[in-house]
Amino acid sequence: MQTASQLRPIFYFSSRRSSIKSDGWIKLGGWNSSTLSSTGRGQSLRFLTPTRKTRLFVLSNTDDGCPYAPVLEEESSANHAPCSEPETFFSKWSPPRYLWRGLSVLVLAGQVIIRTLKGKVHWRNTLQQLERVGPKSVGVCLLTSAFVGMAFTIQFVREFTRLGLNRSVGGVLALAFSRELSPVVTSIVVAGRIGSAFAAELGTMQVSEQTDTLRVLGSNPVDYLVTPRVIASSLALPFLTLMCFTVGMASSALLADGVYGISINIILDSAQRALRSWDIISAMIKSQVFGMIISIVSCAWGVTTMGGAKGVGESTTSAVVISLVGIFMADFALSYCFFQGAGDSLKNCV
Repeated sequence: MQTASQLRPIFYFSSRRSSIKSDGWIKLGGWNSSTLSSTGRGQSLRFLTPTRKTRLFVLSNTDDGCPYAPVLEEESSANHAPCSEPETFFSKWSPPRYLWRGLSVLVLAGQVIIRTLKGKVHWRNTLQQLERVGPKSVGVCLLTSAFVGMAFTIQFVREFTRLGLNRSVGGVLALAFSRELSPVVTSIVVAGRIGSAFAAELGTMQVSEQTDTLRVLGSNPVDYLVTPRVIASSLALPFLTLMCFTVGMASSALLADGVYGISINIILDSAQRALRSWDIISAMIKSQVFGMIISIVSCAWGVTTMGGAKGVGESTTSAVVISLVGIFMADFALSYCFFQGAGDSLKNCV
């Protein structure tokens, strides 16, 4: 304080609405252009100050008698910042991620249907995706179907042989494969192989802003990326299901003949008696619906990816899980609609 008192500065603020009271209080009124003057050497500075209300008081220094003016209270009103609106509950609330991702599936499905009906389909990309979903997935689907068929054959033959119903094994296997096993197993394999690839590809494009580049170039990402994948999955899965059904029945017949001594002719004849055309048609309808679920969910999870490489991994895993859950739910709904009441398919093969 002594160092400051040697310079003996006495500052005052001049303003039209400022006043100095007799008791030593200085009250600054409005916020205008103020003049800062110093009585030390007759120097003066003129500057613009922000709007602020300050109350000062002057006390004499007990050391050297020089007055000093500390700030007693400062009330600032930042009039250069706009007044914020009153906050409400919905101003801070944001929907959960799973909610808006679920809504994005519905929105994306509607866009795909509308764009397909309008004929806005990138056919070259569709053929490339069809080759990827169909021929390149045949091997793993057929291998899985063969071992699933043999596993079910072991269970059915053991129980039916003890009951003396050897002629019913083929019919039961045919119904199980055509109605449930072939479409569901094929869809699970495709969801793990193709659905994860769809989600990873579109997720990477989203985090690297390649989808924004398509929009800048005048291309609709739904037409170029999503619709071809949905069409390819819907067309390829029914044929994959039919092939898996054939391979599963063939492997079951070979195992029953080679291990349990039940002739292949008995198995095939029983299957022919039990099967009806609606069983095959329902399996193809199911697989087509499953293909749409896999492709739409995977694409929706891909285009809503955030957070870089970690977000891509989470979206890929989540897309496969949600696709499998959707497959099982749709399988129950379709089975309930297709097969109601008591059935009589096994009458002719007993």
